[in-house]
Amino acid sequence: MMHLIETYNLTGILIGLVTFLIIGLFHPLVIKGEYYFGVKCWWVFLLLGMGGMAAALLLRNIIASTSCGVFAFSSFWAIGELFEQRKRVEKGWFPKKEKRDEK
Repeated sequence: MMHLIETYNLTGILIGLVTFLIIGLFHPLVIKGEYYFGVKCWWVFLLLGMGGMAAALLLRNIIASTSCGVFAFSSFWAIGELFEQRKRVEKGWFPKKEKRDEK
């Protein structure tokens, strides 16, 4: 597979596609994370980011390493977006989770 990617010089295109998919994954994760857990789940994104950074440093394959780096920094970005999402919810731009009655 790598031979095909290198032969047709598709590395940049593949990294761009993976970046697009990772960012597309994090957008709903931030929204759902804030909805169900509030901003107290920020540490999960921190751990994901640290894991992604470690993987990026350990992998020799440029596509895998770059993908892990994009994942790591998207995770770090998500921390700030959680707090921004809370503000958007307060403004009424997104629905607020109602507390459930526990019986």
